[in-house]
Amino acid sequence: MSKGVITQVLQFTAAAVILTLCTATPAAAQNQGKSAMNQSRQSVQTGYAPVNGLKIYFEIHGVANPGQPPLVLLHGGGDTIGTSFGHLLPKLSRNRQVIAFEQQGYGHTADIVERPFSFEQSADDTAALLNYLRIEKADLFGFSNGGTIALQVAIRHPNVVRKLVVTSALLTRDGAYPWLWDAMANATLENMPKELQEEYLKVAPHPENLRLFHDKAAQRVRDFKDIPAEATRGIAAPTLVIVGDADVVRPEHAVDTFRLLQQAQLAVLPGTDHMKVPTRVDWLVPMIDGFLDEDAAK
Repeated sequence: MSKGVITQVLQFTAAAVILTLCTATPAAAQNQGKSAMNQSRQSVQTGYAPVNGLKIYFEIHGVANPGQPPLVLLHGGGDTIGTSFGHLLPKLSRNRQVIAFEQQGYGHTADIVERPFSFEQSADDTAALLNYLRIEKADLFGFSNGGTIALQVAIRHPNVVRKLVVTSALLTRDGAYPWLWDAMANATLENMPKELQEEYLKVAPHPENLRLFHDKAAQRVRDFKDIPAEATRGIAAPTLVIVGDADVVRPEHAVDTFRLLQQAQLAVLPGTDHMKVPTRVDWLVPMIDGFLDEDAAK
C-alpha cells in the first residue's frame, strides 16, 4: 500500500473514530437503532433548557422513580442522541428514567459560534442542565467524548453525581494509539462519516454550520489535555469502566483508569471495536442495570 493511500486511510479512520467517535455503524444496525428510538419516543418528553447562554435540547424517557436517580446520557463527538444511544436508550429506559441531551452545537442544540467546544465547558453545561431540571443527583453514562465529559462532571461537580458509566473514554493522550493523533492533525469534513453529516443536516437549527461544527469538534480533540491522575483519584463516585478489546482507546488505558478510581469495576468487550461498542445491547444493558442497581455499600 502506498504512503498516500495509508495517509488517506488513517485520516478517514481518525475522523470516523475520534472526531465523530464513530457511531457510524452499518446501515442495517443504524436502521435497528432508529426503529428502537421510534418505539422509545412514544413516551418521550422533549424541551430546551436555557443553560449557560445555550438552549440545550433534552429528552426525558421513562418514568421517574423516587428511590432511583435518573440516568443521564452523554453522547460522543460528532453525534446526536440517536447516533450514540439509539440502540441502548429504549432498553435502558424500561426500568428507570433516562435523560438525554445534545451538547453545544450538536444535534438540535444551537451553537455559540465564538465559544470553543471543550470537555470542561460541556461538564459545566451538564451540571447546569441538571440544576435547571431540579435534579440534585444523577447517574451519568458517557460514550467516548461523553465518557471524558462524565469524568469531568465528577471532578468539577461531584455533588451531582451518584454513579458513573464511562465507555471508551480518554483520560490521557497516550490512552489512544499514536497514529490517531497524527491523523487527527489533518481531519477534514470530507472524511466525516456521511451518516453523521446527514443526521446533523436533518436536525440542526443551522445546518449551514456543518463545516464549522466539524472544525470545532476536531479542534476540541486536538486540544485534549491529560486529566491529572490526582483529579481522577479524587473521584468518589462508583464507576463502571467499559472498553472494546479493539477500541480506539487502548485496553491498557481502561485498566489504568480502573486502577486510579476509588471504586471501580472494569469490563472489556470481546470482538468489539469503537463503532460496535454502543450496539452491544445484550451485554451492556444488563451490565449497566446491575451496576446502577447494586447497593453502593457492597
